[in-house]
Amino acid sequence: MLFFVSVCTATFGVAGAATALGYWPVLPFAGAEMLLLGWALRSSMQRRFERETIDISDSEIIIEYARGTPQRVVFPRHWARVKIRHPKSPLHRTQLVFESHGRAHEVGKFLTEEERHTLAAELRRLVGDMNQSPALPPAGSPEQFS
Repeated sequence: MLFFVSVCTATFGVAGAATALGYWPVLPFAGAEMLLLGWALRSSMQRRFERETIDISDSEIIIEYARGTPQRVVFPRHWARVKIRHPKSPLHRTQLVFESHGRAHEVGKFLTEEERHTLAAELRRLVGDMNQSPALPPAGSPEQFS
């Protein structure tokens, strides 16, 4: 809030000075910029509570995520696949998904492309391909990604 107030003070100070010098169109544009900045900050602050956890056990993959209300998706590990779906348009991002029995669930929407590919490689190592179940690390070191 302090950041937003300080930016608004500086922006409207400059816009007010420009308006006093006869450059009145500066003021509406400054107001529009501050409305857009306020919306972007509010949207960003609301998304700070989103979280996603992937737990991989010998028999299942549990994806817990909170985007508003907490939700949980479970896939059988033996039948699950980790895929990266490439977009049809270069303007869209790739999707990292778990698939099994005709169901799919995207994970890592908030990651960069490089992070998404790194996570996909690690998940493939732990989950394996369909009909594979590679050995997991010892019980004292659970694989959990947040």
